[in-house]
Amino acid sequence: MKSKILDTIGISAAVVCLIHCIIFPLLLIVPLGISHNPYIDLAFLLIGAVVVYRVTRTIRNVRLKWLFWVSIFLISVSVGLDLLFEIHVPLIYIGALGLIVAHSINFKNHKH
Repeated sequence: MKSKILDTIGISAAVVCLIHCIIFPLLLIVPLGISHNPYIDLAFLLIGAVVVYRVTRTIRNVRLKWLFWVSIFLISVSVGLDLLFEIHVPLIYIGALGLIVAHSINFKNHKH
């Protein structure tokens, strides 16, 4: 039951992260006086990493564990490059989609 709650949190955070990553650049086009804050991306990364750590401790499917951790790694690379060099790479989109897929698979694998 606890893992189902973690999967729900993980799916929600990844979807919100993906929406943020897609919509926010569009908002920068409109002159609203807002700018990109990479620390928001870092917050999503930290939430995702904690949830992935707790979820992957209990699952036995090695491929699913790999999907979780590769997705977190892709997000980490993207956020790290943004924080250090202000370089925006699309790895964050792939990582967020990977987390959504991994959490969805893990959620469906639970016995109801």
